[in-house]
Order: sequence, then C-alpha cells, then structure tokens
Amino acid sequence: MRLSAVGTIADYERKSSGGRVLGCPVYSRVLMSGTIQISEGALASLIGLTAHEIPGVVGMAPASLKEGLSRVLGRANVSDGVVIGRESGRFTADIYIVVAYGVSIPRVAENITDRVTHVTKTQAGIDLAAARIHAVGVQRA
Repeated sequence: MRLSAVGTIADYERKSSGGRVLGCPVYSRVLMSGTIQISEGALASLIGLTAHEIPGVVGMAPASLKEGLSRVLGRANVSDGVVIGRESGRFTADIYIVVAYGVSIPRVAENITDRVTHVTKTQAGIDLAAARIHAVGVQRA
C-alpha cells in the first residue's frame, strides 16, 4: 500500500471553508482492488469528532471568521475548529478548542494530540507531522 498526496482536481466540486478546499481528494491509497481517496474535509471531520470525545473538551472554537459566521447562522460542522495544513510534504492539524473550567489544559491538549495522532494513523492511514492544540476559551461544563 502506498499513500500519496493528490493535487486539486477540477472535476470535483469545490467548497471553500476557512482557507481550505473541501471535497477534493488529498490522500490517495492504491490497493490491488482499486484506489481509496480521503478528502481534506473527511480528515478534518475525523479529527473534530475525535477531539470532541476527549474529557474536558466543551466544544470546538471557530478557526476563522467564516466559520464563526456559519455558526451564528446555524450551520456548524463537525470539522469546525480544525484546520489542515502542510509542512515538509506532510499534513498538520491545528485544532481550536474550548475547555471545561477546572481541568488541566496541558493534560487535555496532550490527550487530544495523542488520540488524534492515533486515530488518523489507524483509521485513515495518515501520519500527521503535527497536531497543534489551541485552547481559545474556558467555559463551565
């Protein structure tokens, strides 16, 4: 099995979200029976759902003004608060969270990093270069 990045494909529908293009395949895995492509949006959703499972995370914070406006209008997605990037040819994830009052923010951030790295590797076959956690708010749970 081989995992590689696939460039933008004009045939796919494009939707802009927080500076990233969703819907276009960004990961391609060639198997004997065919090819599996994982979009950036699917990866962001996987990471967002994983971060929500961690105790101490109240929710995700908008990563951009556009996400904030979408949330105000009632169109929140599970990928909100997740920005996928690239460093040295590998993918990174910036995760913007709101934590519960009274929890250890460094411990929550470490748990998210460990879990997201594990889930992206086992469920998507993607080894992230970095998972950066941004605690942008504290709220009573």
